[in-house]
Amino acid sequence: MVLSGGGELLRGSESSMRPTFLELFLDLVYVFALTRVSQRLVQDFAQPDDTSFTQALRALVLLLTLWLLWTMTTLMTSRFDPERPAIQVVVVATMFASMVMAVAVPQAFEEHGPAFALAYVATQFGRPFFLGITLWGDPRQRISIRLVFWVLCTAPLWIAGAFTTGGTRLLLWCLALLGDYLGHALRWPTPRLGRSASVEWGLAGEHIAERYQQFFLIALGESILITGFAFSGGRFTPATVTAFSIAFLTTVLLWRIYFFHAGFALAEAFSSARDQARFTWSATYTHLAIVAGVVTTAVGYELVIAHPYGESAPPWIGVIIGGPLLFLAGRVRFGYEVFGRILWSRLVGIALLILVAGPMVLLPPLAVAGTVSSILFGIAVHDVLRIRGRRRQVATSPL
Repeated sequence: MVLSGGGELLRGSESSMRPTFLELFLDLVYVFALTRVSQRLVQDFAQPDDTSFTQALRALVLLLTLWLLWTMTTLMTSRFDPERPAIQVVVVATMFASMVMAVAVPQAFEEHGPAFALAYVATQFGRPFFLGITLWGDPRQRISIRLVFWVLCTAPLWIAGAFTTGGTRLLLWCLALLGDYLGHALRWPTPRLGRSASVEWGLAGEHIAERYQQFFLIALGESILITGFAFSGGRFTPATVTAFSIAFLTTVLLWRIYFFHAGFALAEAFSSARDQARFTWSATYTHLAIVAGVVTTAVGYELVIAHPYGESAPPWIGVIIGGPLLFLAGRVRFGYEVFGRILWSRLVGIALLILVAGPMVLLPPLAVAGTVSSILFGIAVHDVLRIRGRRRQVATSPL
């Protein structure tokens, strides 16, 4: 493997913008990883108590860590040619580390904490370090230097947290994660090098757009797995059949609402953006909110399938309503990024979810899920009517 002339590993104009099969293979690991995060939340929320907030925060830390690792891998394969053997080795190594982290998720704040943290740090350090060596003497090596510098700043917190317990681990990992995301948001400012400029990255916008769309589909696939396992593992009663049907309908509605106009126009928006790197950072956080919303929704519907007529505890209301609410908030921002405008139907949906949240504690989980699904259905119907109205106007307009 040649470690000089690393500029040849960077994407050229002739490189295909389509994600490779190896990248899709990597995504399979994240289906498993998201399922592990969801299962951890379900187990923590099965008996809601005073620790529910702490458990939710722990799950959020795990999700944010996995998302950042996947995002940085996507940035790498959008900058470097994933058809090159050296880059494929990096992707496979990332896949292995991601698998280790996914396996460690259920006990990440217990005995498997070291495995989770060390796999993450090793990947976040090893990847830019290796790629930096391949770019030795090339000015574009500076991005790798910046990434290594920021990993060295936060790695002590990750490692120290891995070898502590309880609230101390949670605090140290929160601080480490905050540092990692701060570096991402500020474009990794480094002594003497400053922060990275957009022109340095040379990202493939169409490739990144497809990768974000694919990760959204991964989240939907995780939702299907979670609700499917919950339904198949219990009794087939009218209540559970109804809950499963509502959960499936909700998953379809999330897909429909995401891809309505903005989802299909994402690649074009990337290509036409004046600052592709800045657009990429923005889309990263938008899709984080969308994916987190889908994962939370899946957790809520597994609880509904398991306890359709149980008591709607506030933590359960939080995930059943909070998941779609977070998804819609991300979708509002998504539409604004792509088209520069906001659809009022999304804002109305958010307002309705907030308004009904309080009274929902008086209803069983099945009724809560049905209400949420009805609101999402209303948004999807409005989208269809809006399209038909526009087509009718075009058809009847004078030449």
